[in-house]
Amino acid sequence: MSTLVQPVTESSTIASSTSTSSSSSSNTLDKDTFLQLLVTQMQYQDPLNPNTDTEFVAQLATFSQLEQLQNLNQVASNSQAFGMVGMDVVVSSKDSSGNTTYTSGTVDYVVMSDGEAKLSIDGKLYSMDQLYEVISSEYLLEQGLPSVNEKVEETFDKANPEDITFEVNLGSGDTVASEVAIIIDGEVIDSDYVTLEGDEVTISKDALSDLEEGTYNVIIVFNDSLYTTVTDKISITVEDTSSDDDSDTDTGADTDETGADSMDA
Repeated sequence: MSTLVQPVTESSTIASSTSTSSSSSSNTLDKDTFLQLLVTQMQYQDPLNPNTDTEFVAQLATFSQLEQLQNLNQVASNSQAFGMVGMDVVVSSKDSSGNTTYTSGTVDYVVMSDGEAKLSIDGKLYSMDQLYEVISSEYLLEQGLPSVNEKVEETFDKANPEDITFEVNLGSGDTVASEVAIIIDGEVIDSDYVTLEGDEVTISKDALSDLEEGTYNVIIVFNDSLYTTVTDKISITVEDTSSDDDSDTDTGADTDETGADSMDA
Protein backbone atom coordinates (compact mmCIF):
# COMPACT_ATOMS: atom_id res chain seq x y z
CA MET A 1 0.00 0.00 0.00
CA SER A 2 2.91 2.29 0.63
CA THR A 3 3.80 2.08 -3.07
CA LEU A 4 0.66 4.01 -3.92
CA VAL A 5 2.16 7.10 -2.33
CA GLN A 6 4.96 8.81 -4.22
CA PRO A 7 8.14 9.39 -2.24
CA VAL A 8 8.57 12.88 -0.87
CA THR A 9 11.92 13.23 -2.64
CA GLU A 10 10.35 12.74 -6.07
CA SER A 11 7.56 15.17 -5.30
CA SER A 12 10.13 17.69 -4.08
CA THR A 13 12.17 17.18 -7.24
CA ILE A 14 9.15 17.77 -9.48
CA ALA A 15 8.10 20.84 -7.50
CA SER A 16 11.66 22.10 -7.66
CA SER A 17 11.83 21.66 -11.42
CA THR A 18 8.46 23.39 -11.78
CA SER A 19 9.67 26.27 -9.63
CA THR A 20 12.93 26.50 -11.59
CA SER A 21 11.08 26.53 -14.90
CA SER A 22 8.74 29.20 -13.64
CA SER A 23 11.50 31.39 -12.24
CA SER A 24 13.48 31.13 -15.46
CA SER A 25 10.59 32.58 -17.46
CA SER A 26 9.50 35.15 -14.90
CA ASN A 27 10.55 36.47 -11.53
CA THR A 28 6.94 36.54 -10.30
CA LEU A 29 4.27 33.89 -9.88
CA ASP A 30 1.59 34.10 -12.57
CA LYS A 31 -1.65 32.18 -13.25
CA ASP A 32 0.17 29.46 -15.25
CA THR A 33 2.47 28.78 -12.30
CA PHE A 34 -0.47 28.39 -9.93
CA LEU A 35 -2.19 26.05 -12.42
CA GLN A 36 0.93 23.87 -12.58
CA LEU A 37 1.03 23.75 -8.80
CA LEU A 38 -2.65 22.69 -8.71
CA VAL A 39 -2.08 19.90 -11.26
CA THR A 40 0.97 18.70 -9.34
CA GLN A 41 -1.02 18.73 -6.11
CA MET A 42 -3.81 16.65 -7.70
CA GLN A 43 -1.35 14.21 -9.24
CA TYR A 44 0.64 13.53 -6.12
CA GLN A 45 -1.98 13.81 -3.40
CA ASP A 46 -2.05 11.15 -0.74
CA PRO A 47 -4.66 8.55 -1.79
CA LEU A 48 -5.19 7.65 1.87
CA ASN A 49 -5.98 11.28 2.69
CA PRO A 50 -7.05 12.94 -0.57
CA ASN A 51 -8.11 16.53 -0.85
CA THR A 52 -11.85 17.10 -1.02
CA ASP A 53 -13.66 18.47 -4.05
CA THR A 54 -14.46 21.58 -2.04
CA GLU A 55 -10.76 22.34 -1.58
CA PHE A 56 -10.06 22.04 -5.32
CA VAL A 57 -13.06 24.21 -6.20
CA ALA A 58 -11.89 26.87 -3.75
CA GLN A 59 -8.40 26.80 -5.28
CA LEU A 60 -9.80 27.00 -8.81
CA ALA A 61 -11.87 30.01 -7.76
CA THR A 62 -8.74 31.65 -6.39
CA PHE A 63 -6.89 31.02 -9.65
CA SER A 64 -9.81 32.46 -11.60
CA GLN A 65 -9.74 35.64 -9.50
CA LEU A 66 -6.00 35.88 -10.03
CA GLU A 67 -6.44 35.59 -13.80
CA GLN A 68 -9.10 38.30 -13.82
CA LEU A 69 -6.93 40.62 -11.78
CA GLN A 70 -3.98 40.09 -14.12
CA ASN A 71 -6.18 40.76 -17.15
CA LEU A 72 -7.50 43.96 -15.58
CA ASN A 73 -3.96 45.05 -14.78
CA GLN A 74 -2.92 44.44 -18.39
CA VAL A 75 -5.90 46.41 -19.73
CA ALA A 76 -5.12 49.32 -17.38
CA SER A 77 -1.46 49.26 -18.42
CA ASN A 78 -2.38 49.30 -22.11
CA SER A 79 -4.85 52.16 -21.60
CA GLN A 80 -2.18 54.15 -19.79
CA ALA A 81 0.27 53.52 -22.63
CA PHE A 82 -2.12 54.89 -25.28
CA GLY A 83 -2.54 58.04 -23.23
CA MET A 84 1.21 58.71 -23.26
CA VAL A 85 1.54 59.48 -26.96
CA GLY A 86 3.33 62.83 -27.32
CA MET A 87 4.69 62.81 -23.77
CA ASP A 88 8.37 63.15 -22.85
CA VAL A 89 9.53 60.05 -20.98
CA VAL A 90 12.61 58.25 -19.70
CA VAL A 91 12.85 54.45 -20.17
CA SER A 92 15.39 52.00 -18.78
CA SER A 93 17.02 49.07 -20.53
CA LYS A 94 19.83 46.62 -19.84
CA ASP A 95 22.77 45.91 -22.12
CA SER A 96 24.49 42.56 -22.65
CA SER A 97 26.59 43.13 -19.52
CA GLY A 98 23.52 43.68 -17.34
CA ASN A 99 24.16 47.40 -16.90
CA THR A 100 21.08 49.63 -16.81
CA THR A 101 20.97 52.53 -19.23
CA TYR A 102 18.38 55.30 -19.49
CA THR A 103 16.95 56.79 -22.67
CA SER A 104 14.87 59.95 -22.87
CA GLY A 105 12.59 60.97 -25.71
CA THR A 106 9.05 61.58 -26.88
CA VAL A 107 6.53 58.76 -27.30
CA ASP A 108 5.80 58.84 -31.04
CA TYR A 109 3.14 56.12 -31.07
CA VAL A 110 1.96 52.98 -29.25
CA VAL A 111 1.74 49.55 -30.89
CA MET A 112 0.20 46.32 -29.59
CA SER A 113 2.52 43.30 -29.57
CA ASP A 114 1.33 39.93 -28.17
CA GLY A 115 -1.42 41.70 -26.27
CA GLU A 116 0.99 44.16 -24.68
CA ALA A 117 1.30 47.85 -25.47
CA LYS A 118 4.75 49.01 -26.60
CA LEU A 119 6.01 52.59 -26.53
CA SER A 120 7.85 53.79 -29.63
CA ILE A 121 10.70 56.19 -28.78
CA ASP A 122 13.14 57.24 -31.51
CA GLY A 123 12.20 54.20 -33.57
CA LYS A 124 12.64 51.64 -30.76
CA LEU A 125 9.90 49.82 -28.84
CA TYR A 126 9.81 49.69 -25.04
CA SER A 127 7.37 47.95 -22.69
CA MET A 128 5.52 49.74 -19.93
CA ASP A 129 7.66 47.84 -17.42
CA GLN A 130 10.66 49.77 -18.76
CA LEU A 131 9.04 53.14 -18.13
CA TYR A 132 11.16 55.03 -15.58
CA GLU A 133 9.97 58.63 -15.63
CA VAL A 134 7.36 60.86 -17.25
CA ILE A 135 8.32 64.51 -17.73
CA SER A 136 5.89 67.35 -18.33
CA SER A 137 6.60 69.37 -21.48
CA GLU A 138 5.88 72.53 -19.48
CA TYR A 139 8.56 71.50 -16.99
CA LEU A 140 11.12 71.00 -19.79
CA LEU A 141 10.20 74.39 -21.20
CA GLU A 142 10.69 76.06 -17.83
CA GLN A 143 14.12 74.48 -17.45
CA GLY A 144 15.25 76.17 -20.66
CA LEU A 145 13.93 79.64 -19.90
CA PRO A 146 16.39 82.55 -19.57
CA SER A 147 17.04 83.55 -15.98
CA VAL A 148 19.32 85.20 -13.45
CA ASN A 149 20.77 82.44 -11.30
CA GLU A 150 21.98 84.48 -8.34
CA LYS A 151 20.60 87.55 -6.63
CA VAL A 152 22.70 90.67 -7.31
CA GLU A 153 22.81 93.81 -5.16
CA GLU A 154 24.91 96.61 -6.67
CA THR A 155 25.75 100.13 -5.45
CA PHE A 156 26.11 103.11 -7.77
CA ASP A 157 27.98 106.12 -6.37
CA LYS A 158 27.33 109.36 -8.21
CA ALA A 159 30.59 110.77 -6.85
CA ASN A 160 32.54 107.89 -8.43
CA PRO A 161 30.28 106.56 -11.22
CA GLU A 162 31.04 103.13 -12.70
CA ASP A 163 29.22 100.77 -15.03
CA ILE A 164 27.10 98.02 -13.46
CA THR A 165 27.76 94.46 -14.75
CA PHE A 166 26.04 91.18 -13.83
CA GLU A 167 25.63 87.69 -15.30
CA VAL A 168 22.50 86.16 -16.82
CA ASN A 169 21.47 82.78 -18.20
CA LEU A 170 20.26 83.17 -21.79
CA GLY A 171 18.32 79.87 -21.75
CA SER A 172 18.43 76.78 -23.97
CA GLY A 173 16.41 74.83 -26.51
CA ASP A 174 13.51 76.75 -28.01
CA THR A 175 13.76 79.60 -25.50
CA VAL A 176 17.23 81.04 -26.10
CA ALA A 177 17.57 84.83 -25.86
CA SER A 178 20.02 86.99 -27.79
CA GLU A 179 19.14 90.42 -26.41
CA VAL A 180 17.89 91.98 -23.17
CA ALA A 181 15.99 95.10 -22.23
CA ILE A 182 16.45 96.88 -18.89
CA ILE A 183 13.69 98.73 -17.05
CA ILE A 184 14.51 100.92 -14.01
CA ASP A 185 11.96 102.99 -12.12
CA GLY A 186 9.32 102.24 -14.77
CA GLU A 187 11.41 103.51 -17.68
CA VAL A 188 13.15 101.46 -20.37
CA ILE A 189 16.88 102.20 -20.54
CA ASP A 190 18.01 103.17 -24.04
CA SER A 191 19.64 100.19 -25.77
CA ASP A 192 22.71 102.35 -26.41
CA TYR A 193 23.41 102.19 -22.67
CA VAL A 194 22.89 98.42 -22.35
CA THR A 195 25.33 95.86 -23.77
CA LEU A 196 25.24 92.05 -23.78
CA GLU A 197 28.51 90.19 -24.24
CA GLY A 198 28.30 86.45 -23.77
CA ASP A 199 26.33 86.03 -20.56
CA GLU A 200 27.25 89.44 -19.08
CA VAL A 201 24.94 92.45 -19.11
CA THR A 202 26.44 95.90 -18.61
CA ILE A 203 24.46 99.04 -17.77
CA SER A 204 26.36 102.21 -18.62
CA LYS A 205 27.02 104.67 -15.81
CA ASP A 206 25.55 107.40 -18.01
CA ALA A 207 22.12 105.70 -17.74
CA LEU A 208 22.26 105.81 -13.93
CA SER A 209 23.64 109.28 -13.26
CA ASP A 210 20.21 111.00 -13.31
CA LEU A 211 18.61 108.66 -10.78
CA GLU A 212 17.74 109.99 -7.34
CA GLU A 213 19.31 108.37 -4.30
CA GLY A 214 17.56 105.18 -3.26
CA THR A 215 17.25 101.49 -4.10
CA TYR A 216 15.80 100.37 -7.44
CA ASN A 217 14.68 96.94 -8.61
CA VAL A 218 15.96 96.23 -12.11
CA ILE A 219 13.53 94.47 -14.46
CA ILE A 220 15.13 92.37 -17.19
CA VAL A 221 13.17 91.35 -20.30
CA PHE A 222 14.71 88.70 -22.58
CA ASN A 223 13.82 88.47 -26.26
CA ASP A 224 13.16 84.70 -26.23
CA SER A 225 9.94 83.31 -27.73
CA LEU A 226 8.09 83.84 -24.42
CA TYR A 227 9.67 87.22 -23.57
CA THR A 228 10.76 85.95 -20.18
CA THR A 229 10.82 88.68 -17.53
CA VAL A 230 12.87 88.66 -14.32
CA THR A 231 11.82 91.20 -11.69
CA ASP A 232 13.32 90.19 -8.35
CA LYS A 233 16.96 89.30 -8.88
CA ILE A 234 18.81 92.59 -9.53
CA SER A 235 18.76 95.71 -7.36
CA ILE A 236 20.83 98.89 -7.55
CA THR A 237 21.30 101.30 -4.65
CA VAL A 238 22.09 104.84 -5.82
CA GLU A 239 24.02 107.09 -3.42
CA ASP A 240 26.07 110.27 -3.59
CA THR A 241 29.12 110.30 -1.33
CA SER A 242 30.11 113.77 -2.53
CA SER A 243 27.52 115.26 -0.16
CA ASP A 244 29.31 113.58 2.74
CA ASP A 245 32.63 115.10 1.63
CA ASP A 246 31.07 118.55 1.42
CA SER A 247 29.66 118.11 4.92
CA ASP A 248 33.10 117.19 6.27
CA THR A 249 34.65 120.21 4.56
CA ASP A 250 32.06 122.57 6.00
CA THR A 251 32.61 121.14 9.47
CA GLY A 252 36.35 121.68 9.15
CA ALA A 253 35.88 125.28 8.04
CA ASP A 254 33.59 125.99 10.96
CA THR A 255 36.18 124.53 13.32
CA ASP A 256 38.92 126.75 11.88
CA GLU A 257 36.75 129.83 12.23
CA THR A 258 35.93 128.95 15.83
CA GLY A 259 39.61 128.49 16.59
CA ALA A 260 40.51 131.79 14.97
CA ASP A 261 37.88 133.61 17.01
CA SER A 262 39.25 132.08 20.20
CA MET A 263 42.77 133.28 19.40
CA ASP A 264 41.55 136.82 18.68
CA ALA A 265 39.78 136.87 22.02
